[in-house]
Amino acid sequence: VAVTDGDKVEAEMKFGFSVNTYGIGDLVAVINAIPEDAIQNLLKVYEETYEMAADLKAGGARHQSVYDAAKIELGLRKFLEDGGFKGFSDTFEDLHGMIQLPGIAAQRLMADGYGFAGEGDWKTAALVRACKVMGAGLAGGNAFMEDYTYHFDPSNSMVLGSHMLEVDASLASGKASLEVHPLGIGGKADPARLVFNVAGGDALNASLIDMGNRFRLLVNEVTAVEVENDLPNLPVARVLWKPLPDMKTGCAAWIYAGGAHHTAYSQNLTTEHLLDFANIAGLEYVNIGSDTKINQFRNELHWNEVFYK
Repeated sequence: VAVTDGDKVEAEMKFGFSVNTYGIGDLVAVINAIPEDAIQNLLKVYEETYEMAADLKAGGARHQSVYDAAKIELGLRKFLEDGGFKGFSDTFEDLHGMIQLPGIAAQRLMADGYGFAGEGDWKTAALVRACKVMGAGLAGGNAFMEDYTYHFDPSNSMVLGSHMLEVDASLASGKASLEVHPLGIGGKADPARLVFNVAGGDALNASLIDMGNRFRLLVNEVTAVEVENDLPNLPVARVLWKPLPDMKTGCAAWIYAGGAHHTAYSQNLTTEHLLDFANIAGLEYVNIGSDTKINQFRNELHWNEVFYK
């Protein structure tokens, strides 16, 4: 997907990180070598940490799915540790040799500080990692996010943020539930994932965009809203938010600025944090907030084009 890619050489020059590709078989070899006692220990952690249906626990009819997920998590964690990596991305189109797409594995690794984004989106994975470093020790979390769908009620418009599996539980408003459900893409076994609602409150959505001659950091201030209804047809992590200054202006500004569908979602960083990060890294910084007026915003984008030529 074009929006998830970019100039890896320029990124290394600008940010100092390298983006390396490994065949999925390299990871599968590590997963297959994970010892049984390590898997059993992690399964105990799952049962102690999360809500789980009885048939997912040891001896249950669907326990194998959780077992496979634990083995994948341990293998992926070892692969990252052995390589000295700080973040990663995967794609549901490249899973040869894997039983299921990493769901809970990606969620738990992100919660431990790794950057992650789906569909090969290394830019957002790097941004998530940077946000986690900036937010270390602060209440709240930072995680991979996606504009999933939109609630176009004229009197109460909102964005539903989610992803097919991988939003980490550092954002959760309560105890997460470990669940197994079918996934319509990827062609693999039903993956395990953590299901939860994200807490309400002030938050930020940030997108790192390759503009060709520069990187742009686009930030939208948002207000998350507590999820009040059951969402049985969306068994993944999910959050509702209202973009500032309003749905129409916020979405229009996001599109004009080239914002992607993948973002880093932050509960504990401020626009000052991200502006400082942009200044340190030499990025163009564009903000959408309570004072944004669309005509003025478009003028700012035009002026920036001249400045960066």
